[in-house]
Amino acid sequence: MRYISTRGQSAPQSFCDILLGGLAPDGGLYLPESYPQVSRADLDAWRKLSYADLAYEILAKFITDIPPADLKALVAKTYTADVYRHARNGGDATQITPLTKLEDGLYTQELSNGPTLAFKDMAMQLLGNLFEYVLDKRGESINILGATSGDTGSAAEYAMRGKHNVKVFMLSPDGKMSAFQRAQMYSLTDANIFNIAVRGMFDDAQDIVKAVSNDATFKKQNKIGAVNSINWARVAAQIVYYFQGYFLATQSNDEQVAFTVPSGNFGNICAGHIARMMGLPIKHLVLATNENDVLDEFFRTGVYRPRTSVETSVTSSPSMDISKASNFERFVFDLVGRDPVVIRELWSKVDKGEAFDLSTTVYWKNKPKFGFISGRSTHIDRINTIRFAQGRYNVMLDTHTADGLKVALENRQPGLPMIVLETAQPAKFEETIREALGTEPVRPADLMGIENLPQHVVVMDPDVNAIKQFVVERI
Repeated sequence: MRYISTRGQSAPQSFCDILLGGLAPDGGLYLPESYPQVSRADLDAWRKLSYADLAYEILAKFITDIPPADLKALVAKTYTADVYRHARNGGDATQITPLTKLEDGLYTQELSNGPTLAFKDMAMQLLGNLFEYVLDKRGESINILGATSGDTGSAAEYAMRGKHNVKVFMLSPDGKMSAFQRAQMYSLTDANIFNIAVRGMFDDAQDIVKAVSNDATFKKQNKIGAVNSINWARVAAQIVYYFQGYFLATQSNDEQVAFTVPSGNFGNICAGHIARMMGLPIKHLVLATNENDVLDEFFRTGVYRPRTSVETSVTSSPSMDISKASNFERFVFDLVGRDPVVIRELWSKVDKGEAFDLSTTVYWKNKPKFGFISGRSTHIDRINTIRFAQGRYNVMLDTHTADGLKVALENRQPGLPMIVLETAQPAKFEETIREALGTEPVRPADLMGIENLPQHVVVMDPDVNAIKQFVVERI
């Protein structure tokens, strides 16, 4: 399996070569030259597999430069009930991502049973083990520069803490995450973890990461790698739970399902798109945004209009407070027939903060075959949905999953199972849970009082050169 850039001006690479980087040298994102196809026989054989065995079968189609026995061992080490120990709602921890049945044909899928209580753990724990394996084989080290709107940072830090040959420099928007999210990251004392709070929004932090990634000389000299959702390995790992959710929600492989996915950076739902392209019987991918609805606007109108930090709202579902969706380029690449010339033209506008409009192009006529539907949710919507889910189903939702359920309920179809991907546990957003329900969300015992621990963070302006200097002084 070889990987190509969406912008078409970088040489094809192997999985291990792109694992340690982020953007391709031409500024594009890596995708497989073609998506491996899953047969009915594959689905029949995979239906009864454990999560770890299912992950191996799927990832082996994308990772052909790690010996099968080694890959199987890495996957088995990652997807254990001990690592994903925070199962709740009566879910079976051995399933890793169990379904919670709300009513006939309506489910949530628990993706936040990992160490940081967010779906990012599903890919990041694997990424940590893959990084360590490849670096050891190559005798190399890496310095990870990432940006987070809330959950990616802590998931990356918990996956990489204590790993040899790895240092992590994580940017986050100063004061814009929940207290729990900040505490998870800033309370870590591992010598290889560095937190930088950027004065601004998530997009400011993400722009710095992209600027560094595009500085090929600096990146090479300082061995800069990426764990943000632009990293292909994360997307690949997330494909697995779409297959698992499908198998748990259906009785046979003749059935179709729909998934609703709370979406900010488009990485989570991009994995669903690829699962569907591989042949998983997904009829619809329902994209849910919060007030920062740049993606909903695109799927409704064909106009992709990235917004500035000033135009980006600070909301009670902060992990989706994003107005430039990094992974969106991967989907548009497929939408325009995998034509890198078109992508270069479109993203020459995006990279300048400008919009593009596909509504009058031939490409927009292709949109229905990709199965996307979209909708948005506001603060009052998520408060009402949290109350509704608690009252009707006796299930407590976090704010982002509430956005997902609200949009899912608007787009259900008779006879089509709807699976809402849960993104985090309610404990990460206590303030909004108190507002909605007047009660405290339960948190795991090992995370009690985390906000009271000493915090280690440096606050900086969104200055690329200053942050480069910070990194250089510590590697």
